[in-house]
Amino acid sequence: MVKIEFDEKNNRTIALDDNKIIGECDYIVSEDGWNIVHTEVEETYKGQGIARQLVNCVLENARVKVKADCSYARRVIEEQ
Repeated sequence: MVKIEFDEKNNRTIALDDNKIIGECDYIVSEDGWNIVHTEVEETYKGQGIARQLVNCVLENARVKVKADCSYARRVIEEQ
């Protein structure tokens, strides 16, 4: 089972299958808020909604405004 974790220390969320990292969503912290810059899931796990869960985890944990240079994350944010 895939588990999503918020890793604030490393400015990212990660997807784990057992203890193996199979995806992550990275963000940069600035005075203006957080900027999601990269979202990626291993090829064999694509199509399962994991990338969306990673982006949503960032959004749920943000206490500031979030924007996205990552095109996938930008689409997820615009849909909300």
